[in-house]
Amino acid sequence: MQDTAVIGAGTMGHGIAYSLLTGGYRVVLVDSSEVVLEKARGTIRSLLADAAGRGLLSPARAEAAYAALTTSTALESVQPAELVIEAVPEDLALKHAILSAVDRICQGRPILATNTSALSITEIATATKDPARVVGMHYFNPVHKMKLIEIIRGLETGREAVETALAVAARCGKETVVVNEAPGFATSRISALIGNEAFYMLMEGVASARDIDRAVRLGLNHPMGPFEVADLVGLDTRLRVLEHLHATLGEKFRPCPLLVKYVKAGRLGRKVGRGVYDYTHAGGAETDAKNGTASSPSSS
Repeated sequence: MQDTAVIGAGTMGHGIAYSLLTGGYRVVLVDSSEVVLEKARGTIRSLLADAAGRGLLSPARAEAAYAALTTSTALESVQPAELVIEAVPEDLALKHAILSAVDRICQGRPILATNTSALSITEIATATKDPARVVGMHYFNPVHKMKLIEIIRGLETGREAVETALAVAARCGKETVVVNEAPGFATSRISALIGNEAFYMLMEGVASARDIDRAVRLGLNHPMGPFEVADLVGLDTRLRVLEHLHATLGEKFRPCPLLVKYVKAGRLGRKVGRGVYDYTHAGGAETDAKNGTASSPSSS
């Protein structure tokens, strides 16, 4: 396999494209917005240059990887791909529309992977004529730093789809775990529970967001605190995952009212400059969005 395609050029999509390029694959990156695609090209070029500068890739390999990238606003451009990974927002109707269109365009040929972090692979696969070709490939943000890809097997996912996902992950230098489909899989289920409890603690005044993050990082040895993670992945994304888990797994996943309030206020995280923390201050200072306590990123 050489030809791959990624649909959705946002944070996850261009990160997945970068990973595939470093694995030596040709990549078509598709998005409905040329502005988003232009930003993605710039980010991927910067990541490749940084990898070359740190000796992770040779300059020649970095240049070859960038040359293997094409971008398009036309979904039909995925037609040559042997693996298509969708990385669009966590909206089942949107994912159905994308996979149904790809299935028609590619005439049922490629393996179809979804980067969903919580939705049912089995349900997503119903948009295709052959659900055996659909597999979950749950990448983690930021893709270029995170080693894991969670491979999710739906009810009708076939062996070829799983083996393809595992082989691609290995070629790109990623580690994998294989899980059978369950709400939230393994990682999202645990992460959502921790993050939601952190919001309840913040709402109850147990500690500041900064100190809760610090406690989890230093006391539990997590690389990031739960609020840092929420701001990175997007509070709206975290809320959608919790709503799905609440509907499927019950009361322990009921979204914290404070999280709901932040999302309604437009505090969606780093992508908009403000979430639990405020990222708009000069010099990169981050401010606790609830109590106004500022500190530099280096002290967090």
